[in-house]
Amino acid sequence: MTSHAIKAAKFLGNEARADWHDETLWIVRQKRDRMAASVPEWESLREQASQIKEEALANLDVYLEQFESEAVKNGATVLWAADADEFNRIILNIIQKHKTKNVVKSKSMLTEECGLNHFLLEKGIEVVDTDLGERIIQFRHEAPSHIVLPAIHLKKEEIGETFHEKLGTEKGASDPTYLTRAARKHLREKFLAAEIAMTGVNFAVAETGSVVVCTNEGNADMGVQAAPVQIHCMGIEKIVPRQEDLGVFTRLLARNATGQPVTTYTSHYMRPKPGGAMYIVIVDNGRSKHLGKPKYAAALKCIRCGGCMNTCPVFRRSGGHSYGYVIPGPIGSILAPERSKSGCPDLPFASTLCGSCSNVCPVKIDIHEQLYCWRQDLTEQGKTALSKRLVMQAAGVVLASNGLYNFAGAAGRWAVGHLPRNLLYMPLNVWGKGRELPIPPKESFKKWYGKNKNHGK
Repeated sequence: MTSHAIKAAKFLGNEARADWHDETLWIVRQKRDRMAASVPEWESLREQASQIKEEALANLDVYLEQFESEAVKNGATVLWAADADEFNRIILNIIQKHKTKNVVKSKSMLTEECGLNHFLLEKGIEVVDTDLGERIIQFRHEAPSHIVLPAIHLKKEEIGETFHEKLGTEKGASDPTYLTRAARKHLREKFLAAEIAMTGVNFAVAETGSVVVCTNEGNADMGVQAAPVQIHCMGIEKIVPRQEDLGVFTRLLARNATGQPVTTYTSHYMRPKPGGAMYIVIVDNGRSKHLGKPKYAAALKCIRCGGCMNTCPVFRRSGGHSYGYVIPGPIGSILAPERSKSGCPDLPFASTLCGSCSNVCPVKIDIHEQLYCWRQDLTEQGKTALSKRLVMQAAGVVLASNGLYNFAGAAGRWAVGHLPRNLLYMPLNVWGKGRELPIPPKESFKKWYGKNKNHGK
């Protein structure tokens, strides 16, 4: 598997794109800050949301059974999937049961996680993603680069080229309004032809057996209302205990994600339409195992706002596709070691540990502390690169010895001032690939302090 560093270097090779990506996400972060500052009880809401999620996860079995019981009373069919393979088979069985191949889907990171689109395509069934960003990357055969802004890595000119190829728009057209209207016309035809509509789930309420989907485009509503059959796909961690809990999360979600007061559409689905069918598929896929690890269980509180990505200096400069996991950024880096097939052992190191991700998290996940713990655990398990382990072992020896530390510092200062450039910037000096080594001081701080510590007494 290609490392994050190599993929990030490729992204950074286009300096203009990297700068634009960085600046755009920082604008979103600033909008988030203004919205948070406009709510006096913001920190109280974060604490309340964290405690609600803590309660839900601590009593997950009880609330899931309650949810199933209430959903069945409402007329929904509840199905359970232990893993991605079972989930995909369940969805295929529903589609085949209703004898259709016309399926539309609103944004769902769970279906991305389980590889549903690819699985169904192999079975001769094409699922049309109806979120505009998701449809763009589906046209381009790409994965989302961000969980809220899936096409944030693309410029409008690139989207214009894609729409010209796929939708027959004017060549060279890149006006967002024009392109959006073309997409709307294209998707409207898909909505009207669909017999099954799938959605993700932002929140599932145990008390009522209802599912809640938050969108800005109304595509989940359009699909569900037009199609006779609706399928809602949720991970087990989406449960909240009570209807009144939703008010806490809906006040936090959009503000933290995009700097909006609330998502344009917050849709509650409880029962099937007359003559229709409603399925809710509840998926584990490694979540129970993750929940059983006390150091890392809090990661399951995540409400998928993407705020940690917008603030992370590494994500902003390296792009979402560099992470190699369906959920990129800081939250993905603490989910991937437990949940991905490869383990992605390099991702916890793709962080400055600045703590900004934890500071903006609306449910107060200790993201940067978990990143640090994963570094330790993965290193102890021997899953990190041998080169990294050897370098860190060598550094540990040097830092543990006063004499070796002093010698290394002196040797480093001499080398920067005397060695030829081609020796200083050799392949082993990865740090120097995109940076100039700073001019070192003539003497170390320790030496300077030894000479000056008594001055001024």
